[in-house]
Amino acid sequence: MADLATAADLAARLGRALTATETTRSVPYLKDASAKVRKYTRQDFTEEAGDVVRLRPIGTRLRLPQRPVTAVNSVTAIGWAGIPDLVLPAGFWGWDGIDVIELSPFDSGLWINLPTVELGEDLPDTYDVDYDHGDDTVPDDVIAVVCGMVIRVLTSPSVVEGMNTEKVGQYSYGMQQGGGGTPGATVRLTEADKDELRQAGYGPRKSGTIQVRL
Repeated sequence: MADLATAADLAARLGRALTATETTRSVPYLKDASAKVRKYTRQDFTEEAGDVVRLRPIGTRLRLPQRPVTAVNSVTAIGWAGIPDLVLPAGFWGWDGIDVIELSPFDSGLWINLPTVELGEDLPDTYDVDYDHGDDTVPDDVIAVVCGMVIRVLTSPSVVEGMNTEKVGQYSYGMQQGGGGTPGATVRLTEADKDELRQAGYGPRKSGTIQVRL
């Protein structure tokens, strides 16, 4: 999966070109920062068509995990009423245009060529939803957070965490205990970063739907 920011984004925020060393170091840092942001937000931030996700509903609702949703292509009931896979006609589900699919009660009289089975009154337990989601470009707020995470490490005076100065010749260094000092060589998603993501609408949320492995 592509990084959520680039070396060019870092240079733009530093106001100068990256040095050769910074360019080399930024490669794993951008990857690590992108992974941490994706893990926290539970969002990919990349455009994808035809993504299939398996969900269990809460009541009559399925909430799609990735945003923004640009299209819902199909909803398939899995392992229900003795039918392995049953693609539901549009009249049996509706998309709210945001991220929720509302399921409708089943009525065998509305089906065409439905196998002769006893549907019962219960909805299926599991659905596969084929949908399109994501922006064609990474949101600016997300790029800013990723760049901030990386720049803190690139501009640190030392790769040793907690060191606020270091010795080169007559230049002395010192260590600071606790949470102060430099961030070291590991990118961190700080509480301030999380606040930025939440304020931009990308904080983790309770989906109201259970996602299961395909």
